Amino acid sequence: MRLTEFNAASPEELKELLDACVPIPAWRAALLARRPYAHVEQLTQVATEIAQDWTDLEVDAALAHHPRIGEKVQGETREAQASRREQGSLSQDEAAQQEWISANRAYEDRFDRIFLIRAAGRTPAQMMTQLQLRLQNTPEEEARIRRGQLAEIAVGRLEHSVS
Repeated sequence: MRLTEFNAASPEELKELLDACVPIPAWRAALLARRPYAHVEQLTQVATEIAQDWTDLEVDAALAHHPRIGEKVQGETREAQASRREQGSLSQDEAAQQEWISANRAYEDRFDRIFLIRAAGRTPAQMMTQLQLRLQNTPEEEARIRRGQLAEIAVGRLEHSVS
């Protein structure tokens, strides 16, 4: 979608596009309320700023249906297509799958939440290293990092969707 179309579209017309970036209604409403945007960089800057206010509850709700790193992404929604594109570098061999299952379980046991990392631009080894390092964080540190990673994902998807 072109930026001019984004600026002119109704909130209803943009709901699916923005929910595929991150399904946080307050973020979507705040982003739309600040239109029009002069350029995509302004849009993404505002999107990043608004994301700083996300609560843990909003992040958890947004991730309720998010696939775990290493899982096969199901469905054909915009969000599923974006997740497949972002996680495309992950190996599908059995050993790698088992390593991710085990690592995800360790993370979930520690933090009672799914592990989230911006996969785009990272190798599977880099993501696994980050997961192992992040297991050493306090819950507060990890909540801040997850929020930041979700913001990076959302803004990246927005940049991919609006030109």
